Amino acid sequence: MKLVDLNTIQAREIVPGFHAKFVHSDNMTLGFWDIDAAAVMPEHSHPHEQIVNVIEGKFELTVAGETRELVAGSSVILAPEVKHSGKALTRCRIIDSFYPVRDEYK
Repeated sequence: MKLVDLNTIQAREIVPGFHAKFVHSDNMTLGFWDIDAAAVMPEHSHPHEQIVNVIEGKFELTVAGETRELVAGSSVILAPEVKHSGKALTRCRIIDSFYPVRDEYK
């Protein structure tokens, strides 16, 4: 068992307004995001499967041209290589799960 204390991990600003702490296992990455209101994640894709879990706030997610408003308790599963983008409508806390590991976030 490996215990991780998020309080000891330095948050990184990946794009303006998107601050994250990352935890990695041998096979996956978790991203614990604190997102400023009105911050925008530009459209992108990656070879990782992703599950987006909104913990707090309202987040507008666009996946392959389809836009949805997500609220606390919403989860979305994204297939690898699908183009997606997002905007925080309020301050948000989101936990993303990625498979396989996001090496660029290590």
